[in-house]
Amino acid sequence: MNVTLALANNDAMLAVRFLLELVSLACVTLWAWRRVPSPWRWAAVVVLPVAVGWSWGTLTVPDDPSRSGESDIHTPGPVRLLLELAVFFGAVAALHFAGLRRTARWLLGVMVAYQILAYDRVGWLLSH
Repeated sequence: MNVTLALANNDAMLAVRFLLELVSLACVTLWAWRRVPSPWRWAAVVVLPVAVGWSWGTLTVPDDPSRSGESDIHTPGPVRLLLELAVFFGAVAALHFAGLRRTARWLLGVMVAYQILAYDRVGWLLSH
């Protein structure tokens, strides 16, 4: 009997994932506000999160169970995994470099815990 504990696509994990996506965009925005010099600050606050969100929503693996299954730009699973890790852990780096080191450590713990709990998604991405 083969029993698999699939967590990544359960409703609670999908909700957590969505919140982590929003937090990641907010962290990039916060970094831009704190670190980009004045005449470019407003542009960076708009352009960086839009670029991250665009890449997140567009570069997808066909038939991804965490999405509608549709894909705008077909992306291999390992490339998508790298994108996800870059966005999630980039948010941690953004907080760190924005001077919010304690918050960055907490977010790092949450991001690592999420990746461990979403092991089945990581495996799925690596196999597609």
